[in-house]
Amino acid sequence: MHPRLFRPAVVLLLSAGLLLTACSAGGPAVSADPKPLSDPLTVPAAQLVYPLDPYKTTAEQIRSLEKAQDLLTADCMKRFGFTYRPPVRPAPRTRSTSSRYGVTDAAAAARYGYTRPGVPAEPEPDTKPLPPAEQLALSGPPLKTKPGGGLVLPPLTLEESRRTDSGRTLNGQKVPVGGCGREGHLRLYAEKKSPEDLLFVFGMESEAFTRAQKSPKVDAAVKAWSACMAEKGYRVSDPMESSASLGLNPESPADLGSAKAITIAKHDVACKKRTDLVALWYAAEVGFQKELMEKHAETLKQVKVETDERIKKAASVNGS
Repeated sequence: MHPRLFRPAVVLLLSAGLLLTACSAGGPAVSADPKPLSDPLTVPAAQLVYPLDPYKTTAEQIRSLEKAQDLLTADCMKRFGFTYRPPVRPAPRTRSTSSRYGVTDAAAAARYGYTRPGVPAEPEPDTKPLPPAEQLALSGPPLKTKPGGGLVLPPLTLEESRRTDSGRTLNGQKVPVGGCGREGHLRLYAEKKSPEDLLFVFGMESEAFTRAQKSPKVDAAVKAWSACMAEKGYRVSDPMESSASLGLNPESPADLGSAKAITIAKHDVACKKRTDLVALWYAAEVGFQKELMEKHAETLKQVKVETDERIKKAASVNGS
């Protein structure tokens, strides 16, 4: 497995709900070939095309992978005499709900303010605890502690997991390290070898976004946007945090969609258009994505192979 190379500064994808924890590249440099793939003057920000898009899973593919992992987990739970009922998962967020550069659509701002139409509410978690035996089968026993401190990490492949003794049995069966939940994951993602970092593309995308944000042209455009907003009577410096900085409650849909919020959002979009903020940011981001893709071409090639194999296997598990 390659080391984790990037530190995302902003959550751009919600397909995994995980964070990367590695060192990012140094300060911003001049991006390579910043020619955009879409025209941000005519294409809504949520529909802009990026170089890394072909390496990302679609909402439909994410759903298929989740379903397959749940089925594999359920198959493992049957060995212990349990019927597994997977948790209700939130719907994968599609590109149409993107707010990559903050509010950018004039018509949507005039109607919804800072709310995000089409984003489903998060399902309420099932807080009812499982019986101890069923919980043991699902999650496995606690990880062992190393003699010098720290935890013994679970196996990285299904092959290794089957050779590793968790120290617990249930109904005559050995409980896998990490339980059936981890076994279901390994059966889909890592049967015989550890895959490339599952967040590798996410990390590259986040790195390009952050480097673009710090680039001279985008930095100047953000300052110009902030000055434009100041002319309208609003003090704000971050396009992604406009609502919170202006006294709107980011957790309240009613507040984000209020008459006050709509007025501010309309000015926000107009100032972004006046300063070419989205166009400049998008062009810089495309350039940095291309630069990173050239640098890590071999790893990306392997990521694509593994992703395609995983999607194909999920379809087989799901019977589709």
